Amino acid sequence: MVRFENVGVSYGVGPEVLSDINLIIQPGSFHFVTGGSGAGKSSLLKLMYLALTPSRGRLQIFDEEITEIDRRKLPELRRRIGVVFQDFRLLDNLSVFENVALPLRISGNNETRTRNNVTDLLAWIGLGSRLNDSPNNLSGGEQQRVAIARAVISKPALLLADEPTGNVDDRIAYRSLRLFEELHRTGTAVVVATHNDALVKQFTHPVLILKDNMLHPPSTEAPESII
Repeated sequence: MVRFENVGVSYGVGPEVLSDINLIIQPGSFHFVTGGSGAGKSSLLKLMYLALTPSRGRLQIFDEEITEIDRRKLPELRRRIGVVFQDFRLLDNLSVFENVALPLRISGNNETRTRNNVTDLLAWIGLGSRLNDSPNNLSGGEQQRVAIARAVISKPALLLADEPTGNVDDRIAYRSLRLFEELHRTGTAVVVATHNDALVKQFTHPVLILKDNMLHPPSTEAPESII
């Protein structure tokens, strides 16, 4: 599904923020990416959701060579990827319901099915009474849950989450990861970038460690704290 071959990334003329990345994400897999602040977790995810292109090396996503792809194909590829951003990126002029329904409507889903699916999911994450609210009227943790719901509602082939539990309490954080696991069981590949080692230790998925701008191999053990 995703293949990195000796990928390096630099911004402008500065030093590389990622160096010699070699990684394969198989369909239906689940990985955590950990590392200290500035280790390159967000840059790694940006490569996967096509917001950043490699400075060198090869990157393939869904069998497409990203450095050579016709740019007109990118929207189609992006529709197969769900993303939970650190800064939420909710649309304040839309209600909670409309934010979550947006990916389904863009894909042309039946409106009745869309309403049922969105309503059920928002109820499951504890926001069933906030459907018509503006995101501006929600707490940071509630906005985070809306962002997660929007990312998973269309059951993407690849789900990427950048610090998805940074603004919620431990109970909601664990429940959010369980939601990702349920999606994973239906065949979605999941990659979660987080600095929350305590949360990672509650799961048995492989852990990729970013340190010194390089990616260390997956392990089945939860990582030690990295500074």
